[in-house]
Amino acid sequence: MRNYEVTFIVDPVLSGDEIKATAQKYVDQLQGSGASIVNVDEMGLRQLAYEINKRHTGYYYCVEFQSETTGYLSSLELNMRRDERLLRFLTIALDKYGVKYNADKRAGLIGKTKKKTKGGADMNTPAAAAAPAPKPKIVKAQPAQPDNLKRIEGIGPKIAEVLKTSGIDSFAKLSTMTPDQIKDLLNQAGDRFSFQDPTTWPAQAELAAQGEWDKLKKWQDELKGGKVVTAASKDEEE
Repeated sequence: MRNYEVTFIVDPVLSGDEIKATAQKYVDQLQGSGASIVNVDEMGLRQLAYEINKRHTGYYYCVEFQSETTGYLSSLELNMRRDERLLRFLTIALDKYGVKYNADKRAGLIGKTKKKTKGGADMNTPAAAAAPAPKPKIVKAQPAQPDNLKRIEGIGPKIAEVLKTSGIDSFAKLSTMTPDQIKDLLNQAGDRFSFQDPTTWPAQAELAAQGEWDKLKKWQDELKGGKVVTAASKDEEE
């Protein structure tokens, strides 16, 4: 597996929800492309080194991830370059030292000052060398975050929870199902879900899994509640 890190700055004039939604968009795209999220570091509002688009501060995020392929990175960076909500971004490959540094930083092992004994001696002096070394902290791997299935037109919070409970927690898994299989899951969840039409959900999920967000958005604009709008239905509305 190859290790990468993408740091991006979100425009601070956005609301808190908009800032989080912007960050989640790229986490979703990475997961949809097959990447495994190691850690999402919400670094918060920080002063910029120089003015960008008349902004002196920005909301920083850093996402560390693993992947076996790299072809999708150009699509990721193209979307970031076009996103007016981002001030700047930077994607880098991490070697084993960079991965260890990030793990140590999350474990609180980076940036600690030297401790002194009561007598004022540095812990590195021979007098203190005999003291037992502190036990290193165990760094637990961050679990992969599930895809946001609510990005599929027609799937709301309740239906997303039904799918997740059934083990369908990614765009890739949803794309392999047939509409009839999805319908069976919804019927089993209760009558309140039986009227749903999942015909387009697998195809939408396939586009999301491939990171084709522009194509998905264009198609979703033509859908109504996740369903294809036919000529007959248009006539009925008129």
